[in-house]
Amino acid sequence: MGNTNSCCSYSSPQSSHRERGVIIPVGHRDRNLEDALQEGEISTSNLQHISERETDDGELDPSQDPVAKTIFIERSKTAIENGMIRRKSQHQIADLRPLKKSSSCSTIYLDDSTVSQPNLKNTVKCVALGIYYHIKNRDSQRQIGIFDEKLHPLTRDGVSDDYDKYNPEHKQIYKFVRTLFNAAQLTAECAIITLVYLERLLTYAELDIQPSNWKRIVLGAILLASKVWDDQAVWNVDYCQILKDITVEDMNELERQFLELLQFNINVPSSVYAKYYFDLRTLAEANDLTFPSEPLSVDRAQKLEAMSRVMADKYTQEAIKNGVIKKWSSLDNLTNGTAARRSIAILS
Repeated sequence: MGNTNSCCSYSSPQSSHRERGVIIPVGHRDRNLEDALQEGEISTSNLQHISERETDDGELDPSQDPVAKTIFIERSKTAIENGMIRRKSQHQIADLRPLKKSSSCSTIYLDDSTVSQPNLKNTVKCVALGIYYHIKNRDSQRQIGIFDEKLHPLTRDGVSDDYDKYNPEHKQIYKFVRTLFNAAQLTAECAIITLVYLERLLTYAELDIQPSNWKRIVLGAILLASKVWDDQAVWNVDYCQILKDITVEDMNELERQFLELLQFNINVPSSVYAKYYFDLRTLAEANDLTFPSEPLSVDRAQKLEAMSRVMADKYTQEAIKNGVIKKWSSLDNLTNGTAARRSIAILS
């Protein structure tokens, strides 16, 4: 399940010539490259610089490139702009201005969601909203048979004749995703990975999520995300217990074709994960899906401090190992053997 863009892949001399942009005449491909260059049979003007040989796939694939904009943000751009304008106009009216809790020296307000530990309910709502805008603002009708509900129904009753005519509402998508997550006891991080795999599928397979296939695409993304992310993965037969009418053979075939369409690229860099998390928060703010703020408690402050301390120590050890910084003994790194160093903070 490796990445197709691996830097360790081997290429033959002839293929390496093509990758460098050197055009070898058909009748001289068996000759030495240097001899052909000296005799002037090959033009050096076609030699590419190393920066030009980099593939452009990452720039077009938001599920791989941490800089590229996510597809759901692009398709919900109009809704986000209108939402921000609406919120700004509401704040300008005193009677409609909500009471906002602000952090002060004595009390700090935080919402119950961080990039490492997102809030499950709100994250699933945001992911469902991203899928909603994918369907609503699609620009074509490309599809593949394995995801068509008429060819592979999720229920014995099948689908109606107009199953592919009407876009589902956000509540309908959220109910479907929430049911799977609650029954399989999946985490909020798994929801973000689900959206990453969904957009990677749309990019690699060149298809569109639409009323006729959204359930099976979402199901396949959740199935794969749960196996990749969770230590104790949910078996395919477990999803058959949730969706009573679907068979194990259908689930196996859905998973197999989903993986093939992803080119078995299931790696999600941490930078891409963080990008999707913050883009989902942007989408939530524009659609009034607020994350409720609560006063920072002593227990939560200690947990956050412990998490940041672990990561700081990790990066410090890596920097020392790589020779970026020298190892020095200082008072900050000393402990008395009974309790770890704690930051000085006053919490009310």
